[in-house]
Amino acid sequence: MEWRWLQFWVMVVVVLITDEGVSVSGGNVTYDGRSLIIDGQRKFLFSGSIHYPRSTPEMWPSLIGKAKEGGLDVIQTYVFWNLHEPQPGQYDFSGRYDLVKFIKEIQAQGLYACLRIGPFIESEWTYGGFPFWLHDVPGIVYRTDNEPFKFYMQNFTTKIVNLMKSEGLYASQGGPIILSQIENEYQNVEAAFHEKGPAYVRWAAQMAVDLQTGVPWVMCKQTDAPDPVINTCNGMQCGKTFGGPNSPNKPSMWTENWTSFYQVYGGEPYIRSAENIAFHVALFIARMNGSYVNYYMYHGGTNFGRTSSAYVITGYYDQAPLDEYGLLRQPKWGHLKQLHAAFRNCSTTLLQGMRTNFSLGQLQEAYVFQEESAERCVAFLINNDEKTNATVQFRNISYYLMPRSISILPDCEKVLFNTAKVNTSYNKRITRSAQIFDSVDMWKGSKDVIQNFEPTISLQSDTLLEHMNVTKDESDYLWYTMRFQHNISCTEPVLRVESFGHVTHAFVNGIHTGNAHGSHDTKQFIMEIPVLLNNGSNNISLLSVMVGLPDSGAFLESKFAGLKRVEIHCNKTDQFYNFTNYAWGYQVGLLGEKLQIYREENLDNIEWSNIEGYFNQSLTWYKTFFNAPVGNDPIALNLSSMAKGEAWINGQSIGRYWVSFLTSKGKPSQTMYHVPRSFLKDSENLLVLLEEVGGNPLHISLNTISLSSLSESTSYHQIPSISLE
Repeated sequence: MEWRWLQFWVMVVVVLITDEGVSVSGGNVTYDGRSLIIDGQRKFLFSGSIHYPRSTPEMWPSLIGKAKEGGLDVIQTYVFWNLHEPQPGQYDFSGRYDLVKFIKEIQAQGLYACLRIGPFIESEWTYGGFPFWLHDVPGIVYRTDNEPFKFYMQNFTTKIVNLMKSEGLYASQGGPIILSQIENEYQNVEAAFHEKGPAYVRWAAQMAVDLQTGVPWVMCKQTDAPDPVINTCNGMQCGKTFGGPNSPNKPSMWTENWTSFYQVYGGEPYIRSAENIAFHVALFIARMNGSYVNYYMYHGGTNFGRTSSAYVITGYYDQAPLDEYGLLRQPKWGHLKQLHAAFRNCSTTLLQGMRTNFSLGQLQEAYVFQEESAERCVAFLINNDEKTNATVQFRNISYYLMPRSISILPDCEKVLFNTAKVNTSYNKRITRSAQIFDSVDMWKGSKDVIQNFEPTISLQSDTLLEHMNVTKDESDYLWYTMRFQHNISCTEPVLRVESFGHVTHAFVNGIHTGNAHGSHDTKQFIMEIPVLLNNGSNNISLLSVMVGLPDSGAFLESKFAGLKRVEIHCNKTDQFYNFTNYAWGYQVGLLGEKLQIYREENLDNIEWSNIEGYFNQSLTWYKTFFNAPVGNDPIALNLSSMAKGEAWINGQSIGRYWVSFLTSKGKPSQTMYHVPRSFLKDSENLLVLLEEVGGNPLHISLNTISLSSLSESTSYHQIPSISLE
């Protein structure tokens, strides 16, 4: 018996060693009720989501290599329509958008790829991945049986498929792509479109299949996915929530196993333990006959620029097995690696054996996969009790099960892996300051222009216009300006603004008088601030701000943002001004944005001066230069002393920041902002900040990020008392 067990462990080691350097060559990809079948062989596949534009091409080899080392077989990614077709018929596949290069890197490292074309992706990505020009197509209604939308959706889907074909990247051509996805969680909104919803599902499926990629298509969270498209599960507990394939001839697949959750400004990070993830992976495989599990995200990365959706922070899924910087997050990465190794060596039995299920106690059960011909057997012993240990009898042997855990017995005798027993050491991120920008002489500043109403302004209306329809996503900012004659007795006037935007700044006669904002869960807010009015003419300038566009929901093209009602109330009388239907002037964006003063070649387009008089002022630009820290550790900018705005390094935006929006615990949601090494030169790097509210740049620091390992391994009952990032 001991010799058999030693043999098994030798097999584990051999598999882990010989897997290195293997090159994936494609083949015919089909499926049946148990699994995907590649070149005639059933495949048991672990996959991880890594989104190419949320990192850099320089990071891709390391990220993919660490995913492979962690036991993954597949890299899964969305395709980002708004990046690739910023204008109709104008395409961009350069730099971080180089999808072909990303897929080829996956292939070079011997992994498969799953291409989720969508082209609606949600993904906490601005406008769900749609380019905003779609909004202006006459008669368009997104994601339904609507001819204008279907025309452009088919165009882009075909463009991507043909691009992949031209590079020979589908498995049917010898490439790594074994799966494609059309649409994304459509069932969440399908009922809103009544009979046009199911019609659209049928059309999208047929359109995709007709592109003849030679590999299967999937639709996630879509129970009515038409044959031959496979319906798949998304969520954290697909072993419990998935109703299963809608045909006995389709395999059970989990396209999004959420390793954490996205974080919003004002929200705390969601921590999902390695033990919880492992439990639900094992449960899905045992209970649902699962043969494909994808971790969303395996590496989240960074929402550079203005790419995050409404209120979503710049760091994305930092709690994934690979953190925002691409560093291992332990014990999550290591625990899942051991889980994958345990499954790898009994996958044949899991794919071919007969499955049975029986009770081992009130909250305990077993799933057994038996190959009669080969006399091979795999068992899952499950304790569903969340608080209490259990001892169960299985085949006349006693087994101890920790609370809410699954033991995997690859020979139905010895426990190789228990989901709740963590044998990987914890690690901690270490932040070291490389430079502090604490000298006034290092900085220059410039105030942006407060826009006032002028009769010559190009865009005017006698009502309040919808924000997104005016800006066309060219800027977060839209000025609403008006001028009025104050000729009534109004004591203690209060400006009252109702907004469906995210932030509103108020300026009265050029003076910043206050601001207010909403939140991810509050779709509108009211700003009420006392103001000082002149007798006679007064300028009211309201700056409406969007912190990302919405990314989901039915009738996305009809979503409303911006100011809805503007009034000035006189507190000690019943009199008030209603300016909702009034002569308004509009200006898209800030002057510094238009002049692109975050680029070194454009710095002289405005006048810069010493910053001593600029602290804690609204709409202020700051600039400084710095040298890159030595070494190869990831770099982050600590903006904890700032309030709200955006940061650029050498002309490239590292994303929005909103440090002043505190969580319920009184802390910012994010203070450290990733600066990819590839954005930097050795010296004379330009840092530009746009600060909306105030803040003090003299406390900004540039930091390197590294890891420190804790020496002890931890188990289910040994959680370190230190604070982990």
